[in-house]
Amino acid sequence: MSRPIARVLPLLEPAHLDRDFDYLVPPEMDELAQPGVRVRVRFSGRLVDGYLLERLEKSDHTGKLVRLERVVSGERVLTPEILALVTAVAARYAGTRADVLRLAIPPRHAKVESEGVEKAEKPERTSKKSPPAADPVVAAGDSADPDVPQVRTAAAHPSDAAISIVPGGGADTAPVQVGDVSATDEVILVAERNSVSVPAAADSGAVAAESSTGASVEQPDLVVLGAGDHSTASVAAVPAGESGQQPVTAASSTLAAEFPAWGRYVHGHSFLGALAEGRGPRAGWQALPGEDWAGRLAELAAVTVRGGRSAVIMVPDQRDLDRVLGECVALVGESAVGLAAGLGPSARYRRWLSVLRGQARVVVGTRSAVFSPVKDLGLIAIWDDGDDTFAEPRSPYPHAREVAMLRAHETGAAFVAGGFSRTAEVQAIVESGWAHDLLADRAVVRQAMPRITAPGDTDAALERDPIAQAIRIPAVAFTEARKAIKAGGPVLVQVPRRGYIPALACAKCRTPARCRHCNGPLALPDSAPASRGALRSGREGVAEAQSPACRWCGITEAAFRCGACGSRALRAVVIGASRTAEELGRAFPGVPVRGSGGSAILNTVPEGPQVVVSTIGAEPRVPGGYAVAMLLDGWALLGRADLRAAEDALRRWMSAAALVRPGGRVIVMADTGIPTVQALVRWDPVWHAGFELEQRTEVRFPPAVRFAAIDGTSDSIAELLGEAKLPDGVEILGPVPLPPGARKPFSSGDSPAEVERMILRADRATGSALSRALTAAQAVRSTHRSDAPLRVQIDPIDIG
Repeated sequence: MSRPIARVLPLLEPAHLDRDFDYLVPPEMDELAQPGVRVRVRFSGRLVDGYLLERLEKSDHTGKLVRLERVVSGERVLTPEILALVTAVAARYAGTRADVLRLAIPPRHAKVESEGVEKAEKPERTSKKSPPAADPVVAAGDSADPDVPQVRTAAAHPSDAAISIVPGGGADTAPVQVGDVSATDEVILVAERNSVSVPAAADSGAVAAESSTGASVEQPDLVVLGAGDHSTASVAAVPAGESGQQPVTAASSTLAAEFPAWGRYVHGHSFLGALAEGRGPRAGWQALPGEDWAGRLAELAAVTVRGGRSAVIMVPDQRDLDRVLGECVALVGESAVGLAAGLGPSARYRRWLSVLRGQARVVVGTRSAVFSPVKDLGLIAIWDDGDDTFAEPRSPYPHAREVAMLRAHETGAAFVAGGFSRTAEVQAIVESGWAHDLLADRAVVRQAMPRITAPGDTDAALERDPIAQAIRIPAVAFTEARKAIKAGGPVLVQVPRRGYIPALACAKCRTPARCRHCNGPLALPDSAPASRGALRSGREGVAEAQSPACRWCGITEAAFRCGACGSRALRAVVIGASRTAEELGRAFPGVPVRGSGGSAILNTVPEGPQVVVSTIGAEPRVPGGYAVAMLLDGWALLGRADLRAAEDALRRWMSAAALVRPGGRVIVMADTGIPTVQALVRWDPVWHAGFELEQRTEVRFPPAVRFAAIDGTSDSIAELLGEAKLPDGVEILGPVPLPPGARKPFSSGDSPAEVERMILRADRATGSALSRALTAAQAVRSTHRSDAPLRVQIDPIDIG
């Protein structure tokens, strides 16, 4: 046996044990014990799961080594590329590789693994599949640390990965560690692969990803920009000609005829041509109103597969997954699979294995699909990256967009962040030069968009209806809805809150109504059995009056009395979707009223005159588009105490307005003086993203800076900060209470009553150093075996 030593990463929870260990390989396990397989090892007297990372000829440890207990399976589930990605994600988010691996690799299902071939449902339509590409040949290893007896420790900090990115300027150039690289920091990769030349800074060079064995894989060119100075380098994801337009190639001409819809976007066909040629362009794509975005993403994946590479597409939820997967199956056939947690253990693992074995070349999934072990990744795309479902709720709390950028950064794959709106994070990478705009001309946008107005947006409108801005549904909205229904068109009504009346207050003093038992908010619940998702006409299904009930404990308050003034009268603070549907049923007698939201979400509705009342994110599609859309209660979205309130409001509004046919009407009930409303009226999400980024840069909020939120008791936070060797320039803000709705950190004992949040703020140039300092501090704290709750999150979506 030439390599009797196995380097293993045990899946252990303590942060100070996030390192590799050397074990002896028994002769009978020599054939199965290959890099990437699952193993069982004895650690500190107990059996634990782990992954075999590599085989070695000898170990530096001079003592006795423990033997491998068992090779769980011969399936090599941990590929070198995913191992490098896991290491980078753990370093970026101050976590452990064991936690990231639990997110990246699904639990084993022995029966499925023994089947040997995928048994997923066959799609109705198939097409010729591209030949499988060769396996990547990147190896990974780690350093050593002799900390535990009987076992040789082999890796220090997870950020000290053996895979490094080395500029091609010669041996004197210091390597840039993978764990230290952030796709949106000072290191910007030009998205060109192999020998394609790109106009860039003079110091750019060939980049190689080197492993501990000396093997190298060619990477994209590297351009290092000064801190905060992203305007000094000319960076483009697709080479531009002298006139600024993309050069027309034979591939682009062929693709233009096959996929004409991309011709509506400036450089759209050049982007497809770059994908077809095996390059790695990166873009922030703003879809046109009414665009079949699922079909466009499927076309990107199909072009990538034709070039012999694979594609990963991430969407927010199951409804979007089914839509995109259907489009992909129509173009690439059986080589497209969907990955989601709702599939069940066996079905999910079967499809995941088909990806690992190279049978599936297109993966459509939710946030966990970013770790899909596809062969020769060529494209990674994310749709609607502002959706909060892309933020992982489990440690180390990575965001799928950031992980996707890290993966594109390391592999040289193409990257697309698409949506009707744009987040400040995507705008930041576009302004830095790491990605470029993929937009339509303004004339094309105006032809595709509906007419968007707000009540009282002009002096003439205010003269006609002086109270238009003060009432929930003004007269102009009712007038447009009646015209549309009379002409046989559907009407969409978007409501921010579900339920009947989800918030009540005293009618006399306006004090919020609270439960006498638990101090929870009182609400008027639904009582009609057909109030959700049902088809109602006129007064049918009108909810009967009921006593308010507590939203926390559920106890009915039969005799309410205000604690401030003693009044018994109540008023509605917020009107929910069910009450809105009831009111519209009275306003439009004889017209069908449909509801979509909560547990009864409609994917599509038929054509014809009708009113569809939907909560945000649950708007169904209708063939031909809606004639009118009313976006109610704009203050409820804009008035939230959240950093991303304006950005999220615009995203919700644009997603609903995009369902309206060209020339239709969209009426948003909000103040026209707000920049978010102005961006909606002009359909200019890029301007709004730039405005948001400028505002956050001025006050030093993400993505302009790096945030670390530390949640826990005052003692646990003080213990962590006492051990942390923070880099210079880090600001410590707080402590403050947890933001509303945030979960308390896990505790092995009783949950404490008081949990605080401390925020650390640092420039992006020192973001990696901050993550390393927090990782080291958590490792030291874990040796103390403290059971006090503590949670560390890097750039959380809910800052408070």
